Amino acid sequence: MKLPIQLVKGGKHTFGWSAVTGSGKIAIPPEAIAEYGLEEGSRLIVVPGSRTSGGFGLSSRESLSGSFLAVVLEKHPDLGQFRLPAGDVVENEGRPYCWAPFRRGAIDLAPLTLARYGVKIGDRLLVIRGSGLAVGFAVRGPIVQEARKHQGLPVFEYQE
Repeated sequence: MKLPIQLVKGGKHTFGWSAVTGSGKIAIPPEAIAEYGLEEGSRLIVVPGSRTSGGFGLSSRESLSGSFLAVVLEKHPDLGQFRLPAGDVVENEGRPYCWAPFRRGAIDLAPLTLARYGVKIGDRLLVIRGSGLAVGFAVRGPIVQEARKHQGLPVFEYQE
């Protein structure tokens, strides 16, 4: 199966499911890594997902700097300059933002940080092609319901 795939005509494309391990590691599909230019050892900004889909998106600081979300990095320079500990959340307009290191094809977030994004240990997140700004990890909503009907979607799991 060539990824990403479009679940319904005119809908968003998905890379498959990513399982949240017991230690909070979340694998990123290789196709998403390539499409978004994620580099081993880099630091990724974790942005809140849409109110409909929940979850979060992952983006580079460089991508956010040229977007409407640049204001978050300006208001919270410790986030954008990675002076906060990984996973420490700052809020902007009531929405959570943090950063996570990208290592061995995955990010790692503590359960309390995941909870801020509506994610729990053991969840399966639908990995979605976003706007080009961030790869999305959705926990609910119409696209997640549709994806559950497609039994052939791959599941990516971090091997601890």
